[in-house]
Amino acid sequence: MLLSLALAAASVASFDPLRFFAGETRGTATLKVVLRKGQPVSVRGRGRIDRDGVLTLDQIVTEGDKPPRPRHWRLRQIAPGRYAGTLTDARGPVTGVVEGSTLRLAFVSTGGFRVRQTLTLQPDGRTLANRLEARRFGFRVAVLTERIVKLS
Repeated sequence: MLLSLALAAASVASFDPLRFFAGETRGTATLKVVLRKGQPVSVRGRGRIDRDGVLTLDQIVTEGDKPPRPRHWRLRQIAPGRYAGTLTDARGPVTGVVEGSTLRLAFVSTGGFRVRQTLTLQPDGRTLANRLEARRFGFRVAVLTERIVKLS
């Protein structure tokens, strides 16, 4: 029992977001926009780490009754625990910091919202809890809560 707890703690402590998203992932979420009913969101992802160490992550996002749409990430480590990249849903750069088992991402969406995303690796090492908040003029206008599972 003690050994399994130590192994779980070690896997969480060494969270590497690039390796987590390399391969296939699936996310199930709820998006709650202010003054609207929450709606389901699903995300299918396939990532790879290129020769230059950059994660390329291609996703298909289905939000409520809307048709599925593609989303693309490129993320690289720029210093220990620090990341930078691009996202098709972002206007300008994406920045990230890993602290223990948590990755915090920040960017401005193409719609002008300030987005803060917190992804926390769960003790099983194959699941992330994701919470995304979008703000405009300092007010929170949307929250997404998601469970992401690494499939391969």
